[in-house]
Formats: sequence, structure tokens, C-alpha cells
Amino acid sequence: MKRLLNTLFVTTDGAYLHKRGETVCVRIDGEAKLSLPLHTLGGIVCIGHITCSPELMGTCGERNIMISFLSENGRFLARVQGPVSGNVLLRREQYRRADDECTSSEIARAVVISKIANSRVVLQRSLRDASDDQKYPPVDEAIDRLGSTAVKLLEDPMPLDSIRGLEGEAARTYFGVFDYLIKTQKEAFYFRERSRRPPRDNMNSLMSFLYTLLTHDTVSALEAVGLDPAVGFLHRDRPGRPSLALDIMEEFRPMIADRLALSLVNRRQVKESGFAANETGGVLMDKATRRTVIEAYQARKREEIRHPFLGESVAVGLLPHVQAMLLARYLRGDIDGYPPFNWK
Repeated sequence: MKRLLNTLFVTTDGAYLHKRGETVCVRIDGEAKLSLPLHTLGGIVCIGHITCSPELMGTCGERNIMISFLSENGRFLARVQGPVSGNVLLRREQYRRADDECTSSEIARAVVISKIANSRVVLQRSLRDASDDQKYPPVDEAIDRLGSTAVKLLEDPMPLDSIRGLEGEAARTYFGVFDYLIKTQKEAFYFRERSRRPPRDNMNSLMSFLYTLLTHDTVSALEAVGLDPAVGFLHRDRPGRPSLALDIMEEFRPMIADRLALSLVNRRQVKESGFAANETGGVLMDKATRRTVIEAYQARKREEIRHPFLGESVAVGLLPHVQAMLLARYLRGDIDGYPPFNWK
């Protein structure tokens, strides 16, 4: 099993990262603030105006330590990575299967069923955690509708367009009651609809940032097993889009990102004062809030959960690696079907 390595998040504007021996050193205003062994790192995420030395970028590329650059609001800008790794035969098989309507539909259907099931669990747990005077019939109705949508997907094979249509229907159902799950700070953290590029309210800003962090981890996981993150089955090819990473992420968005966003708000770990709208109407988090979110995300990744297919405990942060490995095994013909992750 792959070891859960650390991700270094750098959020201080003007920070400079460079290689010193076998460590990465972070300097701010010419003063060394942090030094970490390279062998303990699985990735580096630079948020804001951060610079890296060419030597560090070259070493990270050689050692498969991905460096990602994000804007202050978490929008992906660029990444630095070394030569493409993995078995070329596996990638060729991935491309063949992605061009095959039947296989693409099979994998996409498994992913969407998993997404719907995990979304239902988020709603069910929220109701379970609510007090007796906080019961919301619309949430119960949404749980039933999501169950009905999943049953439709289980019945018979269907074309990709139909699968995407049911996925969109399930997303509308889920997000249609998401506001009920926000129990505190309702005036500051409300949810009307998904908005992105840029996010238009505090809740969407928080969720988009968490989705970006999850994207980074999922791309890294796919690269690690030799798959091409850009060629997906549910999400089709688009230049610059990590379509396969978005496919695999669908299984984890509810349980990792959405659930964590709700916890941060409901436990008052993030507050209205940490968010502000810019001149374009997009909502940004301040540095202190980003740091709080990153720390909570890292803590969530260290938690362990029982994987239903493997039958063993796995750190949450390793789930994208496990699913990438299982997808690779399916494409190689080692297992009969792709087993998506279903949260219990």
C-alpha cells in the first residue's frame, strides 16, 4: 500500500522555495521559516504569489513530487511535474476504452452510482446529527429521489448521455437541499446554487477551494499508477481539463469536500470575517481562513475508513490512490469491473 505522504501548502505571499541538500526550504523576506525532507513529501501546493527555484522544481520533477500553483481563491493555474511515468500499454488501453462507448458508459455509470450513494449518506448523516426540532422533510424527500435515481442507473445499461442526464438530475436534487444542512451562521453561509469561476458566495468559495485541493490529490494519484488524468469516461476530453481526475473525484466530493465544508461552518471554525468579495463579484478567503481549511483538510486525510472492496482500513487521503489502482487493475483485465468507493 502506498504510504500517505505529506502535502506542503505554502500560502504566504512572497515566499520563496528552494532546495537545500535533501530538503525543501521556505524563505520569507530572506529568512528561513521552514525546512522539510523531500522524501516525506507527496506534493507541494503554492497558493498566491509564491516562487520556486529551478533546482527545486527539477528535483521535484525527478522524484514525482508534483508542484501546483493556485490563485489566492484556489483557482488552478499550473503544475510542474516530471516525465510521464507508468506503463505505456496501460495508457494505450485507457485511450482505447475511453473511445469505446460501451466501456465508457460502464465506468461512468459506476462512478455516478457511487456519487449518488455518497451524496445520500451526507444527507442521511446530517439528519441523524440534527436535533428533534431540526427535521427537514425536503431532505427526506431528496434522499428518496436520489435512491430512485440510483435504481434507474442499476437497472439496465444506458448510453453516456442518459447517464449524464441522471447525474445532473441527482446533482440538482442534492444541492437543492444543501442549504438545510447548514445549521449555524445562516446569514453568512447560505447555499442557493453552485457557482464557480468565480464563486459568488462564502459557501461556494469554501467548497470550490476544497474541490481544488482534492483535484490536486486525485491527479497525483492517477499519475502515480500510470494513468492519464486528462482522459476520462464520464467527463469527456477538453484541453487543459483533468477529465479522469474529475471522474474519480465524483466519488469523493460529498464525503471529503462537502462534509468537511459543512463541519467547518457548523462548528464555527470559519467565519464570515474570513471572506470578502472582490471587484468582479467573486468571493475570496483570507490567508488565515485558508490556513484553517488546509489544516482541517489535512486532518481529514489522516482519518481512517474501511474500504468496502479491499475490506481493510485505509487513510482517507489514500482513497484516490486506491481507486486509481483499482481502475488500472480493471483496465489491465485483472478484475472484472471497476469497483467505485461507496461510503457507509
